[in-house]
Amino acid sequence: MCDACRTLHADLAAGNLGKPGSPRRLKAEAKPVSFRPLAAQPYDDRCLSWQHDARTVSIWTTGGRLKGVAFTGSDQQLALLAAHRRGESDLVCRDGMWFLHATIEVPDVPAAAPKGFLGVDLGIANIATTSDGVRRSGEGLNAVRHRHRALRRRLQVKATKSAKRLLKRRRRKEARFAADTNHVIAKQIVTEAERTGRGIALEDLQGIRERVRLRKPQRVTLHGWSFRQLGGFIDYKAARAGVAVIHVDPSYTSQQCSQCGHVDRRNRPGQATFSCTSCGFAEHADVNAARNIASRGETGWAVSHAA
Repeated sequence: MCDACRTLHADLAAGNLGKPGSPRRLKAEAKPVSFRPLAAQPYDDRCLSWQHDARTVSIWTTGGRLKGVAFTGSDQQLALLAAHRRGESDLVCRDGMWFLHATIEVPDVPAAAPKGFLGVDLGIANIATTSDGVRRSGEGLNAVRHRHRALRRRLQVKATKSAKRLLKRRRRKEARFAADTNHVIAKQIVTEAERTGRGIALEDLQGIRERVRLRKPQRVTLHGWSFRQLGGFIDYKAARAGVAVIHVDPSYTSQQCSQCGHVDRRNRPGQATFSCTSCGFAEHADVNAARNIASRGETGWAVSHAA
């Protein structure tokens, strides 16, 4: 309750809820702070204690303290929990199951000086393409997204009790599938960079949804593109492995020739085709873009570490 009130007052002071006297601000000031019956409940070490050997917790509830409540996890998760847990834990009820979210702080491994960079081009047709020529196709993920979107549309139009029940049961399924796919891709990229002693160069795609203009049928695909999540997975996995990561300017990486540096819109006649109009170099368009990203990563790293 204290945290919720503190957040509300901070938003009011910062002007996040509108200017004084505005309808939105007046509504926020007049509305009492409320909580959903199954909202996440934070616990600090005074209200919740861990018994790692017994895999149980002792937790305060409105009915008194409950002792010996069992919890579980993978062997790796339990080892990290016992060694690196920090701060509060959140008790969450999701789909009738209870989860205890604990935060761990694992110290990063110092990044070694990279021997070159592995460029990674993020896209929709190919989720990730590396400068080594390895492509992770997005065909399977996009097919799952389209199937889920069509099913949601049919169930929402039907609007029966059974349809709403099925919608509720299937919620977050697509997001879990996409997150698992991104985890696998990120792990493969970081493992390859660590094996070869290279760093990872990524495009800085901040604000791309606002910059890019597409036809209406393509907007759903763009806004469902989880490039930020994949980039975040690569960042934290690389930090734990001691692999350097640098973000570079994505401008014209798909139109620039990785051999001669010539930039021209005509260099890319198709989604998957790159053919330089200056030197005649031909390559898969995403592989060519990844090589440009790798080159920019080496330049950016040299400039930032020149001292």
